[in-house]
Amino acid sequence: MLLHAILTRLIRHGRLTVRFPDGQERRYEGGPGPEAAMAIATGRAQRRLVLNPALAMGELYMDREVEPLGCSIYELLDVLVTNVWSGGAHPGERLMAGLRLARRRVDQLNPAARARRNVAHHYDLNGRLYALFLDRDRQYSCAYFPRGDETLEEAQAAKKRHIAAKLRLDRPGLHVLDIGCGWGGMALTLARDWGARVTGITLSEEQLAVARQRAEEAGLSGQVRFELMDYRAWREPVDRIVSVGMFEHVGIDHYRTFFRRVREALKPDGVALIHAIGRSSGPGSTNPWLAKYIFPGGYAPALSEVVPAVEKAGLWITDLEVLRLHYALTLREWRRRFAANRDAIQALYDERFCRMFEFYLAGCELSFRRTDHMVWQLQLAREKEALPLTRDYMFEAERAPPRQPVSA
Repeated sequence: MLLHAILTRLIRHGRLTVRFPDGQERRYEGGPGPEAAMAIATGRAQRRLVLNPALAMGELYMDREVEPLGCSIYELLDVLVTNVWSGGAHPGERLMAGLRLARRRVDQLNPAARARRNVAHHYDLNGRLYALFLDRDRQYSCAYFPRGDETLEEAQAAKKRHIAAKLRLDRPGLHVLDIGCGWGGMALTLARDWGARVTGITLSEEQLAVARQRAEEAGLSGQVRFELMDYRAWREPVDRIVSVGMFEHVGIDHYRTFFRRVREALKPDGVALIHAIGRSSGPGSTNPWLAKYIFPGGYAPALSEVVPAVEKAGLWITDLEVLRLHYALTLREWRRRFAANRDAIQALYDERFCRMFEFYLAGCELSFRRTDHMVWQLQLAREKEALPLTRDYMFEAERAPPRQPVSA
């Protein structure tokens, strides 16, 4: 049995028990590590796990052809991810990974029309879905846990303050461009707490409508505006640029264009802060299941792929921070909230959708706990004199109380 031979070589840490379609159970063990069990329902599922496991595992879980036994999908994936990343061998996955790497530039071509379709795939879902597992401000990106025991709301507020401090909003009325503004939480915070004028741009019609409504309800519509716009269409000079959780959707063929547009949009003394998911082990490719079902066209780049584009755009890297486990903590909280509201989410969609989202949240959390994934924040400037000589201003701004609201 080919899958049996593969699992024998794969499992080096922990223990995996597998019930095969004929009812036979086999146990695969290595050194200390996580433990889990699963049932494979069909011969077709067994074959797919041999040929293309990175795509098949998620689809088979969604279709109930693979089921965790006495454990959760998170625990099952923990065993598999831990062993793949500790040197366990799966020849089928190695072959498919090589093919994905070879064609990744084609997969990540994101002209404006395709970028808009890709965004709609995930971000134009029923708005109530996100309200059921995100924080109250609907921050759909990595939170910031200074101590590690913050609530999700506290950590997301800390993330916004951390980013605002790096933007050096040292006087009221600075014009900030928010590229990929989501549901408007960052823009509204920068306006309310830091006195900025903010323009948020997005490709999601669902997010645009919510963001505009929130600005109106907060009494900030004269200070904050939101537009349905691709970053490549922006032409107005601004004092600051912020982009949180959007760069993963740019595509590696468009990095030079992205940073060139950032430089062109910044005033001479302007500052930008780009916050994105990355990988620490060098260039790679996107998991095929994630690309098909969750983030088409998405990719978490290595810094070695990003920095050359920054240099060619003529920008200064004035600060770089890597957040390692912060997204794992964020995803853990999203996963818990999703589980607590699963019945309500199933009423919005169906059981298959719930299983898809469970697989997504569990797999992504493990990518930050067990693999090379992390989050990076790049602070950029056009001129070397744009910022103070030391980083003290960041720490001072982060500790300072929010400013009083500034009238429009």
